[in-house]
Amino acid sequence: MTNPAAATPEKGERIAKRLSRAGICSRREAERWIADGRVRIDGVKITTPATLVTAASQILVDGKKVAEPERTRLWRYHKPDGLVCSTSDQDGRKTIFEKLPAALPRVMTVGRLDLRSEGLLLLTNDGELARRLELPATGWTRRYRVRVFGNPTEQGLSALASGITIDNIRYGAIHARIDSQRGDNAWLSVSLQEGKNREIRRVMEHLGFRVNRLIRIGYGPFQLGKLERGEVQEVPAKVVAEQTGGEVKPRLKGKPARTKPPAGDTRPGKPPARKPASRTAGSKAPKPKTPKPKTPGPKNADRRRPA
Repeated sequence: MTNPAAATPEKGERIAKRLSRAGICSRREAERWIADGRVRIDGVKITTPATLVTAASQILVDGKKVAEPERTRLWRYHKPDGLVCSTSDQDGRKTIFEKLPAALPRVMTVGRLDLRSEGLLLLTNDGELARRLELPATGWTRRYRVRVFGNPTEQGLSALASGITIDNIRYGAIHARIDSQRGDNAWLSVSLQEGKNREIRRVMEHLGFRVNRLIRIGYGPFQLGKLERGEVQEVPAKVVAEQTGGEVKPRLKGKPARTKPPAGDTRPGKPPARKPASRTAGSKAPKPKTPKPKTPGPKNADRRRPA
């Protein structure tokens, strides 16, 4: 049989990419589904993820029609600790997907936070966007507040800026500084761009410090801000387009949905106070103060009202 989309290759896109953009799976999952014979295009079972499809193609997965991809959407989520970021867990641990609001469409995470980590996690309905934002090539910095047990020194932490190799794994530049030291616990500000699996915990353990709290407060231009634990807020479409270089259609009306966690579903405690950061996506600018009217006089007659 011929490739269903072979006649118009210049107008199509790869099926694995289409399934990923539709938000039903990642590209890797799509490749596995195709290898398992679960995907059909225009009635033909396909065997390669390079098969091209167009808007007119009828795509079926397990006999069910795959809808056209919706507009790309992105959410900020304050992940509590104690939840895993996978759709299911073989050890029976709770997942973030069990705690997300029911009104949310099918989403996937942009990167992950481990079981005991908390803070900002980006969610999207577009697998291609998730894949792009995860790549170190984007140059986006991940920022964390980290509490360690021990007494680190600025000199010891500054050496991490040159990178470090642990158990034959090379970790790129990590910028860390001490914010405070209370007894045997120190709070650090840590930033990096790679974000390998459990990178901060492994590096700190290598230096002799045990991480007992890890909070992600920023991912590229997006910040945790004042999101409560378990809370989800959609990023405006215009901001998504500006920050990712995509062509995202803005919402026609209304404000981005902000969904708070169910009562009693959050964990006690709050992240420590942080210094004000520069305004980026997810942060709020202070409201301008309106000056009180003054009686005109020779000293202020030529003054202009502040913008």
